[in-house]
Amino acid sequence: MAAPFMEKLAEYLGSSEPAVRLILSILLGSQVCHSLLCVVIQFLLLRLMGRTVTCVLSSFIFQMIYLLMGYYYTATDEYDIKWTMPHCVLTLKLIGLALDYYDGGKEQSQMSAEQKKSALSSTPSLLEVFGFSYFYGGFLVGPQFTLLSYQKLVSREMSDVPGQPPSSVVPALKRFGLGLITLTIFTIGGVHYSDSYFLTDEFEAHPFWYKCVYILVWVKINLYKYISCWLITEGVCVLSGLGYNGKNEKGEHQWDACANVRVWLFETTPLFTGTINSFNINTNAWVARHVFKRLRFLGNKLLSQMFTLLFLAIWHGLHSGYLICFSLEFIIVNVEKQAQSLVRDSPLLASVAQSHLYPFVYVIQQLIHWLFMGYPLVPFCLFTYDKWLKVYSSIYFCGHIFFLVAFLVLPYLRKVFVPRKRGSEKKED
Repeated sequence: MAAPFMEKLAEYLGSSEPAVRLILSILLGSQVCHSLLCVVIQFLLLRLMGRTVTCVLSSFIFQMIYLLMGYYYTATDEYDIKWTMPHCVLTLKLIGLALDYYDGGKEQSQMSAEQKKSALSSTPSLLEVFGFSYFYGGFLVGPQFTLLSYQKLVSREMSDVPGQPPSSVVPALKRFGLGLITLTIFTIGGVHYSDSYFLTDEFEAHPFWYKCVYILVWVKINLYKYISCWLITEGVCVLSGLGYNGKNEKGEHQWDACANVRVWLFETTPLFTGTINSFNINTNAWVARHVFKRLRFLGNKLLSQMFTLLFLAIWHGLHSGYLICFSLEFIIVNVEKQAQSLVRDSPLLASVAQSHLYPFVYVIQQLIHWLFMGYPLVPFCLFTYDKWLKVYSSIYFCGHIFFLVAFLVLPYLRKVFVPRKRGSEKKED
Protein backbone atom coordinates (compact mmCIF):
# COMPACT_ATOMS: atom_id res chain seq x y z
CA MET A 1 0.00 0.00 0.00
CA ALA A 2 2.81 2.41 0.87
CA ALA A 3 4.73 2.03 -2.42
CA PRO A 4 1.95 3.28 -4.78
CA PHE A 5 1.23 6.13 -2.38
CA MET A 6 4.89 7.19 -2.36
CA GLU A 7 5.02 7.05 -6.16
CA LYS A 8 1.94 9.30 -6.41
CA LEU A 9 3.30 11.69 -3.78
CA ALA A 10 6.67 11.94 -5.50
CA GLU A 11 4.89 12.57 -8.79
CA TYR A 12 2.73 15.23 -7.15
CA LEU A 13 5.84 16.95 -5.78
CA GLY A 14 7.12 17.08 -9.33
CA SER A 15 10.35 15.31 -8.53
CA SER A 16 11.77 11.86 -9.10
CA GLU A 17 15.00 12.69 -7.29
CA PRO A 18 16.38 9.80 -5.19
CA ALA A 19 16.51 12.03 -2.09
CA VAL A 20 12.76 12.70 -2.24
CA ARG A 21 11.93 9.03 -2.74
CA LEU A 22 14.28 8.03 0.05
CA ILE A 23 12.76 10.46 2.54
CA LEU A 24 9.31 9.20 1.64
CA SER A 25 10.56 5.66 2.14
CA ILE A 26 11.94 6.55 5.57
CA LEU A 27 8.66 8.12 6.63
CA LEU A 28 6.17 5.78 4.97
CA GLY A 29 7.99 2.72 3.61
CA SER A 30 9.74 -0.34 4.92
CA GLN A 31 12.65 1.65 6.40
CA VAL A 32 10.38 2.93 9.15
CA CYS A 33 10.80 -0.50 10.77
CA HIS A 34 14.20 0.61 12.15
CA SER A 35 12.81 3.49 14.17
CA LEU A 36 9.70 1.50 15.09
CA LEU A 37 11.78 -1.34 16.52
CA CYS A 38 13.99 0.98 18.56
CA VAL A 39 11.03 2.90 19.97
CA VAL A 40 9.20 -0.29 21.03
CA ILE A 41 12.33 -1.79 22.61
CA GLN A 42 13.03 1.46 24.46
CA PHE A 43 9.50 1.43 25.87
CA LEU A 44 9.92 -2.18 26.99
CA LEU A 45 13.24 -1.35 28.67
CA LEU A 46 11.56 1.41 30.67
CA ARG A 47 8.69 -0.86 31.67
CA LEU A 48 10.70 -3.98 32.50
CA MET A 49 13.85 -2.48 34.08
CA GLY A 50 12.38 0.60 35.69
CA ARG A 51 14.43 3.50 37.08
CA THR A 52 17.73 1.63 37.26
CA VAL A 53 21.28 2.10 36.07
CA THR A 54 20.82 -1.18 34.19
CA CYS A 55 18.01 0.39 32.17
CA VAL A 56 20.14 3.43 31.34
CA LEU A 57 23.16 1.33 30.29
CA SER A 58 21.01 -1.13 28.32
CA SER A 59 19.30 1.76 26.51
CA PHE A 60 22.58 3.47 25.71
CA ILE A 61 24.28 0.27 24.48
CA PHE A 62 21.33 -0.96 22.40
CA GLN A 63 20.48 2.38 20.76
CA MET A 64 24.11 3.24 19.95
CA ILE A 65 24.94 -0.23 18.61
CA TYR A 66 21.82 -0.21 16.42
CA LEU A 67 22.78 3.19 15.01
CA LEU A 68 26.42 2.22 14.43
CA MET A 69 25.39 -1.03 12.73
CA GLY A 70 23.16 1.06 10.50
CA TYR A 71 26.12 3.27 9.61
CA TYR A 72 28.30 0.22 8.97
CA TYR A 73 25.88 -1.43 6.54
CA THR A 74 24.57 1.65 4.71
CA ALA A 75 27.30 4.32 4.70
CA THR A 76 29.19 5.27 1.54
CA ASP A 77 31.95 7.83 1.08
CA GLU A 78 29.36 10.43 0.06
CA TYR A 79 26.72 12.38 2.01
CA ASP A 80 24.04 9.75 2.68
CA ILE A 81 20.35 10.56 3.00
CA LYS A 82 19.18 7.23 4.37
CA TRP A 83 17.21 6.00 7.35
CA THR A 84 20.25 6.60 9.55
CA MET A 85 19.90 10.37 9.07
CA PRO A 86 16.74 10.80 11.21
CA HIS A 87 17.69 7.76 13.27
CA CYS A 88 20.72 9.49 14.78
CA VAL A 89 18.35 12.21 16.06
CA LEU A 90 16.02 9.52 17.41
CA THR A 91 18.93 7.75 19.14
CA LEU A 92 19.66 10.77 21.31
CA LYS A 93 15.96 11.19 22.05
CA LEU A 94 15.58 7.62 23.29
CA ILE A 95 18.80 7.62 25.33
CA GLY A 96 17.74 10.95 26.84
CA LEU A 97 14.33 9.46 27.62
CA ALA A 98 15.97 6.66 29.63
CA LEU A 99 18.12 9.17 31.55
CA ASP A 100 15.19 11.49 32.28
CA TYR A 101 13.15 8.51 33.50
CA TYR A 102 16.05 7.44 35.75
CA ASP A 103 16.40 10.98 37.14
CA GLY A 104 12.69 10.99 37.98
CA GLY A 105 13.35 8.38 40.65
CA LYS A 106 15.84 10.54 42.54
CA GLU A 107 15.18 12.76 45.51
CA GLN A 108 14.83 16.46 44.67
CA SER A 109 18.02 17.22 46.60
CA GLN A 110 19.97 14.77 44.40
CA MET A 111 18.99 16.41 41.11
CA SER A 112 20.56 19.41 39.42
CA ALA A 113 18.40 22.32 38.25
CA GLU A 114 18.60 20.99 34.67
CA GLN A 115 17.56 17.50 35.71
CA LYS A 116 14.54 18.86 37.59
CA LYS A 117 13.32 20.49 34.38
CA SER A 118 13.35 17.22 32.41
CA ALA A 119 12.93 14.40 34.97
CA LEU A 120 9.89 12.15 34.49
CA SER A 121 7.89 11.54 37.65
CA SER A 122 5.69 8.85 36.07
CA THR A 123 6.14 6.08 33.51
CA PRO A 124 5.18 7.30 30.02
CA SER A 125 2.60 5.38 28.02
CA LEU A 126 3.41 3.73 24.69
CA LEU A 127 1.35 6.39 22.91
CA GLU A 128 3.35 9.17 24.57
CA VAL A 129 6.66 7.55 23.61
CA PHE A 130 5.49 7.18 19.99
CA GLY A 131 4.23 10.77 19.85
CA PHE A 132 7.48 12.04 21.35
CA SER A 133 9.61 9.99 18.95
CA TYR A 134 7.71 10.80 15.76
CA PHE A 135 6.75 14.41 16.46
CA TYR A 136 6.73 16.02 13.01
CA GLY A 137 8.64 19.12 14.13
CA GLY A 138 11.75 17.22 15.14
CA PHE A 139 11.84 13.76 13.57
CA LEU A 140 14.12 14.38 10.57
CA VAL A 141 16.77 16.89 11.73
CA GLY A 142 15.87 17.74 15.32
CA PRO A 143 15.74 19.76 17.49
CA GLN A 144 16.20 17.71 20.63
CA PHE A 145 13.51 18.18 23.29
CA THR A 146 12.38 16.23 26.33
CA LEU A 147 9.36 14.00 26.79
CA LEU A 148 8.26 16.29 29.62
CA SER A 149 8.13 19.21 27.16
CA TYR A 150 6.12 17.05 24.75
CA GLN A 151 3.68 16.14 27.53
CA LYS A 152 3.25 19.84 28.33
CA LEU A 153 2.64 20.51 24.64
CA VAL A 154 -0.08 17.87 24.46
CA SER A 155 -1.76 19.24 27.60
CA ARG A 156 -1.58 22.74 26.03
CA GLU A 157 0.71 24.14 28.70
CA MET A 158 3.23 25.19 26.03
CA SER A 159 1.27 28.27 25.03
CA ASP A 160 1.07 31.99 25.68
CA VAL A 161 -2.59 31.32 26.45
CA PRO A 162 -2.64 28.23 28.73
CA GLY A 163 -5.24 25.70 27.65
CA GLN A 164 -5.57 27.30 24.20
CA PRO A 165 -3.59 26.95 20.95
CA PRO A 166 -0.60 29.32 20.94
CA SER A 167 -0.68 32.68 19.16
CA SER A 168 2.63 32.00 17.48
CA VAL A 169 2.04 32.52 13.75
CA VAL A 170 4.15 35.68 13.54
CA PRO A 171 7.23 34.37 15.44
CA ALA A 172 6.97 31.11 13.48
CA LEU A 173 6.89 32.94 10.15
CA LYS A 174 9.93 35.01 11.19
CA ARG A 175 12.02 31.87 11.72
CA PHE A 176 10.62 30.32 8.56
CA GLY A 177 11.45 33.45 6.56
CA LEU A 178 14.98 33.56 7.99
CA GLY A 179 15.33 29.88 7.09
CA LEU A 180 14.34 30.62 3.49
CA ILE A 181 16.94 33.42 3.31
CA THR A 182 19.76 31.16 4.52
CA LEU A 183 18.53 28.38 2.23
CA THR A 184 18.70 30.80 -0.72
CA ILE A 185 22.25 31.82 0.20
CA PHE A 186 23.30 28.17 0.35
CA THR A 187 21.49 27.26 -2.88
CA ILE A 188 23.19 30.06 -4.82
CA GLY A 189 26.57 30.03 -3.09
CA GLY A 190 26.84 26.25 -2.73
CA VAL A 191 27.07 25.87 -6.50
CA HIS A 192 30.26 27.95 -6.55
CA TYR A 193 31.71 26.66 -3.28
CA SER A 194 31.09 22.92 -3.24
CA ASP A 195 32.77 20.11 -1.28
CA SER A 196 33.68 18.29 -4.48
CA TYR A 197 35.83 21.18 -5.72
CA PHE A 198 38.42 20.38 -3.02
CA LEU A 199 39.27 17.16 -4.88
CA THR A 200 39.73 18.68 -8.34
CA ASP A 201 43.04 19.35 -10.08
CA GLU A 202 41.93 22.97 -10.46
CA PHE A 203 41.84 23.46 -6.68
CA GLU A 204 45.19 21.70 -6.36
CA ALA A 205 46.74 24.11 -8.89
CA HIS A 206 45.69 27.26 -7.02
CA PRO A 207 48.19 29.07 -4.77
CA PHE A 208 48.11 28.57 -1.01
CA TRP A 209 46.41 31.90 -0.24
CA TYR A 210 43.57 31.16 -2.67
CA LYS A 211 42.91 27.77 -1.06
CA CYS A 212 42.71 29.39 2.36
CA VAL A 213 40.26 32.03 1.12
CA TYR A 214 38.19 29.32 -0.57
CA ILE A 215 37.95 27.36 2.71
CA LEU A 216 36.99 30.54 4.57
CA VAL A 217 34.11 31.36 2.19
CA TRP A 218 33.12 27.70 1.66
CA VAL A 219 32.54 26.99 5.34
CA LYS A 220 30.43 30.13 5.83
CA ILE A 221 28.15 29.27 2.90
CA ASN A 222 27.92 25.55 3.57
CA LEU A 223 26.96 25.93 7.21
CA TYR A 224 23.81 27.67 5.98
CA LYS A 225 22.71 24.24 4.75
CA TYR A 226 22.27 23.14 8.35
CA ILE A 227 21.10 26.50 9.63
CA SER A 228 18.28 26.71 7.06
CA CYS A 229 16.95 23.28 8.08
CA TRP A 230 17.07 24.15 11.78
CA LEU A 231 15.37 27.53 11.31
CA ILE A 232 12.53 26.04 9.27
CA THR A 233 11.94 23.20 11.74
CA GLU A 234 12.16 25.72 14.58
CA GLY A 235 9.33 27.61 12.88
CA VAL A 236 7.29 24.39 12.91
CA CYS A 237 7.97 23.91 16.63
CA VAL A 238 7.06 27.51 17.40
CA LEU A 239 3.82 27.21 15.44
CA SER A 240 2.86 24.04 17.33
CA GLY A 241 3.72 25.60 20.70
CA LEU A 242 6.73 23.43 21.50
CA GLY A 243 8.97 26.46 21.07
CA TYR A 244 7.26 28.41 23.86
CA ASN A 245 9.72 29.38 26.60
CA GLY A 246 7.74 31.51 29.03
CA LYS A 247 8.21 35.25 29.52
CA ASN A 248 11.39 37.28 29.74
CA GLU A 249 12.14 39.98 32.31
CA LYS A 250 10.13 42.51 30.29
CA GLY A 251 7.07 40.28 30.37
CA GLU A 252 7.35 39.42 26.66
CA HIS A 253 6.56 35.90 25.46
CA GLN A 254 9.61 33.95 24.28
CA TRP A 255 9.52 31.32 21.54
CA ASP A 256 13.11 30.08 21.59
CA ALA A 257 12.76 26.79 23.51
CA CYS A 258 13.57 24.85 20.32
CA ALA A 259 16.06 27.32 18.85
CA ASN A 260 18.93 25.35 17.34
CA VAL A 261 20.92 28.35 16.13
CA ARG A 262 21.53 31.88 17.43
CA VAL A 263 21.83 33.68 14.11
CA TRP A 264 23.17 37.02 15.40
CA LEU A 265 25.84 35.35 17.53
CA PHE A 266 26.74 33.04 14.65
CA GLU A 267 27.23 36.00 12.30
CA THR A 268 29.11 38.33 14.65
CA THR A 269 31.23 36.29 17.06
CA PRO A 270 34.99 36.27 16.39
CA LEU A 271 35.45 33.26 18.69
CA PHE A 272 35.41 29.53 17.95
CA THR A 273 33.55 28.91 21.19
CA GLY A 274 31.04 31.57 20.17
CA THR A 275 30.28 29.76 16.93
CA ILE A 276 30.01 26.42 18.73
CA ASN A 277 27.61 27.97 21.27
CA SER A 278 25.48 29.44 18.47
CA PHE A 279 25.29 26.28 16.34
CA ASN A 280 23.26 23.08 16.87
CA ILE A 281 22.33 24.41 20.32
CA ASN A 282 19.91 21.69 21.42
CA THR A 283 22.23 18.83 20.50
CA ASN A 284 25.09 20.55 22.33
CA ALA A 285 22.82 21.08 25.34
CA TRP A 286 21.78 17.40 25.24
CA VAL A 287 25.41 16.26 25.15
CA ALA A 288 26.39 18.67 27.93
CA ARG A 289 23.53 17.50 30.16
CA HIS A 290 23.61 13.77 29.50
CA VAL A 291 27.29 13.08 28.70
CA PHE A 292 29.70 15.82 29.81
CA LYS A 293 28.17 16.54 33.23
CA ARG A 294 27.59 12.86 33.97
CA LEU A 295 31.32 12.24 33.47
CA ARG A 296 32.06 14.37 36.52
CA PHE A 297 33.14 11.24 38.35
CA LEU A 298 36.31 11.24 36.22
CA GLY A 299 37.49 14.23 38.23
CA ASN A 300 39.06 15.89 35.20
CA LYS A 301 37.27 18.47 33.04
CA LEU A 302 39.56 18.00 30.04
CA LEU A 303 39.08 14.24 30.16
CA SER A 304 35.30 14.70 30.32
CA GLN A 305 35.48 17.07 27.35
CA MET A 306 37.59 14.59 25.41
CA PHE A 307 35.16 11.69 25.95
CA THR A 308 32.22 13.95 25.11
CA LEU A 309 33.73 14.94 21.77
CA LEU A 310 34.60 11.28 21.10
CA PHE A 311 30.94 10.40 21.67
CA LEU A 312 29.88 13.13 19.25
CA ALA A 313 32.32 11.90 16.60
CA ILE A 314 31.07 8.30 16.84
CA TRP A 315 27.43 9.43 16.93
CA HIS A 316 27.91 11.28 13.64
CA GLY A 317 29.29 8.20 11.89
CA LEU A 318 32.17 5.79 11.38
CA HIS A 319 34.20 7.89 8.94
CA SER A 320 37.65 9.05 10.01
CA GLY A 321 36.73 12.62 9.07
CA TYR A 322 34.46 12.93 12.10
CA LEU A 323 37.24 11.90 14.49
CA ILE A 324 39.64 14.40 12.92
CA CYS A 325 37.04 17.19 13.10
CA PHE A 326 36.20 16.75 16.77
CA SER A 327 39.80 16.14 17.83
CA LEU A 328 40.72 19.44 16.17
CA GLU A 329 37.79 21.10 17.95
CA PHE A 330 39.21 19.91 21.26
CA ILE A 331 42.61 21.44 20.44
CA ILE A 332 41.25 24.69 18.99
CA VAL A 333 38.85 25.38 21.88
CA ASN A 334 41.52 24.83 24.53
CA VAL A 335 44.11 26.96 22.71
CA GLU A 336 41.51 29.72 22.36
CA LYS A 337 40.78 29.56 26.11
CA GLN A 338 44.50 29.98 26.81
CA ALA A 339 44.65 32.97 24.43
CA GLN A 340 41.59 34.59 26.07
CA SER A 341 43.13 34.10 29.50
CA LEU A 342 46.36 35.74 28.28
CA VAL A 343 44.54 38.81 26.93
CA ARG A 344 42.38 39.10 30.06
CA ASP A 345 45.36 38.92 32.46
CA SER A 346 47.70 41.16 30.48
CA PRO A 347 47.18 44.92 31.05
CA LEU A 348 48.81 45.73 27.70
CA LEU A 349 46.81 43.27 25.59
CA ALA A 350 43.59 44.09 27.47
CA SER A 351 44.08 47.81 26.74
CA VAL A 352 44.62 47.09 23.02
CA ALA A 353 41.46 44.95 22.96
CA GLN A 354 39.49 47.87 24.44
CA SER A 355 41.10 50.64 22.38
CA HIS A 356 40.20 52.23 19.04
CA LEU A 357 42.34 49.53 17.41
CA TYR A 358 39.75 46.87 18.25
CA PRO A 359 37.88 47.11 14.88
CA PHE A 360 41.12 46.18 13.14
CA VAL A 361 41.76 43.38 15.66
CA TYR A 362 38.16 42.20 15.18
CA VAL A 363 38.63 41.86 11.40
CA ILE A 364 41.83 39.87 11.89
CA GLN A 365 40.06 37.68 14.46
CA GLN A 366 37.20 37.00 12.07
CA LEU A 367 39.55 36.00 9.24
CA ILE A 368 41.46 33.60 11.49
CA HIS A 369 38.23 32.40 13.07
CA TRP A 370 36.48 31.44 9.82
CA LEU A 371 39.59 30.03 8.17
CA PHE A 372 40.15 27.67 11.07
CA MET A 373 36.43 26.96 11.48
CA GLY A 374 36.57 25.66 7.93
CA TYR A 375 39.78 23.72 8.49
CA PRO A 376 38.31 21.00 10.79
CA LEU A 377 35.07 20.90 8.78
CA VAL A 378 36.94 19.80 5.64
CA PRO A 379 37.32 16.20 6.91
CA PHE A 380 33.81 16.40 8.43
CA CYS A 381 32.36 16.97 4.95
CA LEU A 382 34.78 14.81 2.93
CA PHE A 383 34.50 11.80 5.30
CA THR A 384 37.32 9.48 4.21
CA TYR A 385 41.03 9.88 4.92
CA ASP A 386 42.12 9.72 1.27
CA LYS A 387 40.02 12.82 0.52
CA TRP A 388 40.70 15.03 3.53
CA LEU A 389 44.36 14.05 3.60
CA LYS A 390 44.71 15.25 0.01
CA VAL A 391 43.24 18.65 0.91
CA TYR A 392 45.29 19.01 4.09
CA SER A 393 48.46 18.14 2.19
CA SER A 394 47.70 20.80 -0.42
CA ILE A 395 47.48 23.48 2.31
CA TYR A 396 50.51 22.07 4.17
CA PHE A 397 48.52 21.12 7.33
CA CYS A 398 48.47 24.83 8.19
CA GLY A 399 45.79 24.43 10.86
CA HIS A 400 47.71 21.73 12.71
CA ILE A 401 50.89 23.79 12.56
CA PHE A 402 49.17 27.03 13.62
CA PHE A 403 47.55 25.57 16.73
CA LEU A 404 50.54 23.43 17.67
CA VAL A 405 52.77 26.52 17.56
CA ALA A 406 50.15 28.53 19.47
CA PHE A 407 49.92 25.82 22.13
CA LEU A 408 53.70 25.84 22.60
CA VAL A 409 54.18 29.61 22.42
CA LEU A 410 51.28 30.85 24.57
CA PRO A 411 52.91 29.88 27.93
CA TYR A 412 56.01 31.93 27.00
CA LEU A 413 53.89 34.88 25.85
CA ARG A 414 52.14 34.72 29.20
CA LYS A 415 55.48 35.14 30.97
CA VAL A 416 56.24 38.19 28.80
CA PHE A 417 52.89 40.01 28.87
CA VAL A 418 51.44 39.06 32.26
CA PRO A 419 53.24 40.79 35.14
CA ARG A 420 54.32 38.58 38.00
CA LYS A 421 52.82 39.19 41.41
CA ARG A 422 55.13 40.21 44.21
CA GLY A 423 55.53 38.03 47.25
CA SER A 424 53.31 40.25 49.44
CA GLU A 425 50.56 40.25 46.81
CA LYS A 426 50.74 36.49 46.53
CA LYS A 427 50.34 36.14 50.31
CA GLU A 428 47.33 38.45 50.28
CA ASP A 429 45.83 36.42 47.42
